Amino acid sequence: MRRVVVTGMAGITSLGNDWASIEAHFSANRSGIRRMDEWDRFVELNTRLAGPIDDFAVPSHWTRKQLRSMGRVSRLAVAASEQALLDAGLLGDPIIRDGRMGVACGSSTGSTDEIKAFGNMLLNSVAEGLNANSYVRMMPHTTAANISIFFNLTGRLIPTSSACTSGSQGVGYAYEAIKFGRLPLMLAGGAEELCPTEAMVFDALYATSLKNDAPHTSPRPYDSGRDGLVIGEGGGMLVLEELEHALARGANIHAEVVGFGSNADGVHTTRPEQVTMRRAMELALEDAGLTPDAIGYVNGHGTATEQGDIAETLATQSLFGSRMPISSQKSFLGHTLGACGALESWFSIEMMNSDRYIHTFNLDEVDSRCGELDYLRGEPRQMSHEFVMNNNFAFGGVNTSLIFRRWP
Repeated sequence: MRRVVVTGMAGITSLGNDWASIEAHFSANRSGIRRMDEWDRFVELNTRLAGPIDDFAVPSHWTRKQLRSMGRVSRLAVAASEQALLDAGLLGDPIIRDGRMGVACGSSTGSTDEIKAFGNMLLNSVAEGLNANSYVRMMPHTTAANISIFFNLTGRLIPTSSACTSGSQGVGYAYEAIKFGRLPLMLAGGAEELCPTEAMVFDALYATSLKNDAPHTSPRPYDSGRDGLVIGEGGGMLVLEELEHALARGANIHAEVVGFGSNADGVHTTRPEQVTMRRAMELALEDAGLTPDAIGYVNGHGTATEQGDIAETLATQSLFGSRMPISSQKSFLGHTLGACGALESWFSIEMMNSDRYIHTFNLDEVDSRCGELDYLRGEPRQMSHEFVMNNNFAFGGVNTSLIFRRWP
């Protein structure tokens, strides 16, 4: 078994594109959530809240040819990949193009402008707006394919289109590909572009926040006053590398990936199951060869939905007990869906390395139905831990758990 380390990390969010900027917003209790006045035309959509990236622009050196196959979700994924490769010291290095590097990445869906154009064809019998690249921008594996093509990666391509676990499965499957000796380098993560249709998915389930006139007071993960989730957008990517390969080239190592667990509820498409959530965490611990007491902090999924918050925290308490510190960065960014597992893995590593753990914003009073845990509230907390866990759970009953180890 090979050991797997993280040598590059990057992300694009509504609060910035580097950890220093994002952490400053977190520490100052500044949220990326705003009212989406542009959604007022959707009269049957109840929520008007989201966490958009208002200042994203493609790098000036990207060519028109490169951009043709990329909708917004792929552009977010490729931009985050470029920065992660730069952080790893691998951007432009020929070793990533000789078959040694692959990609594992996903999103909930492809770019929805293209879905709209194909829908228009079905509804109105016209092909307006469709061209040779429309499907490539729409297809579920558009992020992984575009990353591979943009950087000429010829290793394994693993699409992970599994809604809210797309990013964490990307990291987990990339870790396994390296661990079992298939190749030494992987780009891993996920992305999501903001679309009102994704808000409508949760709106139809009465699961979106309606605090439309007070956007900075929502979402409220684990809080007794929460009223639903808020959708966000973003992209997050990690460079994973086999340890000896990283040491041989003198790479800077951010952390070690030591455990990954993933399973399915096998019961219901949208109702989370406490038993299988816990089992996913146990699988990650077994993979890492650790006992529950080794984990110092859990980065929770924390969507601010009633069923999700309660099931997740009860599962976490049943495994770790009430001493476990937990928080959710979705309280600041909203639910970035396919990106959240990768972004929260990045945040987990940064918090572990700085001994400063971000709290859950808007958590004023913990819901008494949630598990008894050590909820981080009000402000960041200074703690020092060797191992942290990042958990994500998705529609379809998909559960993931990742464990990162502080690098000596």
